[in-house]
Parts: sequence; structure tokens; C-alpha cells
Amino acid sequence: MGTSLRLRPVCQDDLDELERMLSSPEVAGPYNWFGYVGAHHFRRRWEGTGLLSGDEGVLLVVEQADTAARVPEAGGEEQRHGFVSWARSPTGQNCHCWSIGINLLPEARGKGLGTEAQRQLARYLFAHTQVNRVEAETEVDNVAEQRALDKAGFTREGVLRGWLFRDGRWRDCVRYSVLREEIIGR
Repeated sequence: MGTSLRLRPVCQDDLDELERMLSSPEVAGPYNWFGYVGAHHFRRRWEGTGLLSGDEGVLLVVEQADTAARVPEAGGEEQRHGFVSWARSPTGQNCHCWSIGINLLPEARGKGLGTEAQRQLARYLFAHTQVNRVEAETEVDNVAEQRALDKAGFTREGVLRGWLFRDGRWRDCVRYSVLREEIIGR
């Protein structure tokens, strides 16, 4: 049975799962747990913008199981693996880049899904906006995410000292970026 990873907009039926991804330290994982956010964090944002706007967005990372070989009329079952997000980050007086993030469910980590999801997100943002740069930051201890960004075509730029506050202390992060010319055509 084959599978295909894709990104898709969030539907109302997805909101409970998205909330679960942020409301539990075990599900969020050590690098995405920033404390409890208010109940219905995503639901309130979804009601306002559908989690897609000109300044930020959220897409689900899903995998479609190909059941066509077994049942020709069936489209296959979809499995949610997490979500990717992006937000506008000013780079000058009249320009910006996108800063992206990812949160995968524990059972989806370590399988290369993060690499592919971030590659697809960068391609999507370059195809549908005029930005020239997509960037991502991750904690210096998050070696798995650094490998994923490397494999997705991002370039390590350097360490940002005291960049992120999580779990009671300031943490250093590594910044990665990819430019439009580096990913188009890959």
C-alpha cells in the first residue's frame, strides 16, 4: 500500500486534534511545549480567518493511504500527522520573509515526514507569494529538526543567542533559511 504526504487547509473537523497537539506536553514534545494556551486557541483563530491570512497560516500535514489497489472506488483514508505554520517576518521597511514552524505528533516523528512537509511548505509559499526567503529557527539541542531542515534544502546561518524562552529559561536557537532560487525546480 503506497502513501503520499501533502499539506491541506484546516477544516472544522480538525480543530479538536489541533488543540490536542498544543494542550499536552507529551503530544507537543519537548521543543513545542510552551505551556498551556487558552482553551480553543485554534478554534478562535479558525473562526476569524480559517487559519489562513495574508500574514500567517496553518496547514495540516496529512498522508493519504492509497487504497485504490484494494478498493477501486475508495479514495483512501487520511491520517493526520501534525501541522506546519508560517508568519510574516519583516526584513526591511517594505519587505518581509516567512518564518515557518512545524509540530508533528509523536508517532510521526523520525520518519522523514518533517523534511518533506517543510520542503512542500517552502515551495507552496514561493509559488503563492512574492517572498524571496523562508526561514526557520530551532533550538540548538533539536538535532532532528536541524537534520530535517538540512535535508529540505535549508542553509544553516548561525546561532541566535538567548532567542527563545521555554521551560523557565532562555535558549539558543539555530537559524536556517532557503531562498526562492534554491528551492524552485528541486
